[in-house]
Amino acid sequence: MNHWTIVCFALLFAVPAFAQHTFGQADIDDGARLFRANCVICHGPDGDKVSGVDLGHGKFRRATTNEDVENIIIGGIPGTAMPPHNFTEREAFTIVIYLRKMAELASDSATNGGDPARGQALFEGKGGCTACHNILGKGSRTGPNLSEIGLLRRGAEIQRSIVDPDAEIHLSNRSVRATTKGGEEISGRLLNSDTFSVQILDSKERLRTLQRADLRQYAIVEKSPMPSYKDKLSAAELTDVVAYLSSLKGAEAK
Repeated sequence: MNHWTIVCFALLFAVPAFAQHTFGQADIDDGARLFRANCVICHGPDGDKVSGVDLGHGKFRRATTNEDVENIIIGGIPGTAMPPHNFTEREAFTIVIYLRKMAELASDSATNGGDPARGQALFEGKGGCTACHNILGKGSRTGPNLSEIGLLRRGAEIQRSIVDPDAEIHLSNRSVRATTKGGEEISGRLLNSDTFSVQILDSKERLRTLQRADLRQYAIVEKSPMPSYKDKLSAAELTDVVAYLSSLKGAEAK
């Protein structure tokens, strides 16, 4: 048998190595960012461009524990195309938990066999998605811009966001609710914040800069403003919408 034995991700994560770490959605987001910036060029966004390796479905050539994966990420594999990286242990760990999330979502993915053209029609029609989302200048800016979503998110992650928007709310997509000392209630998508001010895009697509000293109340909304489409789209329709969104890669989107 070839010594490049593929170890299933389910076995990899059966080892309780994560007990020594604590992590949350912010760590997964950091891992996704590092993966896209450093790993996609060789492994591809779905992690399946290297022969015999399928990170999106948890298949590796060499690994028996989570620590093994971290060590490979940091130190590379001598004699192969896998180079070392100047990551801290924590950064390598966030990439590992992102890979775990990729594998967890893969089994529920509806990306295979979808028709992007039908998906676009559903997105713009039945789904009413352009009321919140913008794609290449078309649609509203109150929700996240999806022009490059196919580069930024995997199909399984896109599907999860459609059927269960509250499952993963990325830091860049948080909504806020504020009340001024004068009684005005303002809600919208958080763009920037610092010690003294908050910048949001409100529900009327107006850019608002609020001084914290002028606010009576201010809170980040825990749930996503996006509704679930779990019972609004059939399985086939969901597959088509995911296929369409997965095809969006900025200026190359059709």
